[in-house]
Amino acid sequence: MLGGRTNEQWIAQYATSHRHPVNRLCHTLGIPTILLSLPVFVAGFFFHRLWLYALALFLIGWAFQFIGHAFEGKPPEFFQDWRFLFVGVRWWWAKINGRA
Repeated sequence: MLGGRTNEQWIAQYATSHRHPVNRLCHTLGIPTILLSLPVFVAGFFFHRLWLYALALFLIGWAFQFIGHAFEGKPPEFFQDWRFLFVGVRWWWAKINGRA
C-alpha cells in the first residue's frame, strides 16, 4: 500500500501541495474535524440523531479541505492517488508535532 515509499516521503510529497498558509490552516482545522466525525457517527447508533452532527462535522471538515485547495491553486493529492486520503492524517500529526 505504501508503494515503496517511506512515511516521511509520503508526508513530504503531501506537503508540496500544502504550502499556502490558508491551506495549511484549513487542513489543520479540517482534518481533525473529519476525524472527530467518525466516533460521533458511531455514537449515533446509540444516541438518537447524533449522526446528524457527525454528518455536519464531516461535511465542514471536507469544506475546509477544498477551501484550502482553492487558496493553494492545486487540486487535492488524492485526485491523482487515492492513498493520499490516508496521508493527510499523518501530515496533520507531523505538523502538530513540529515535523511538517
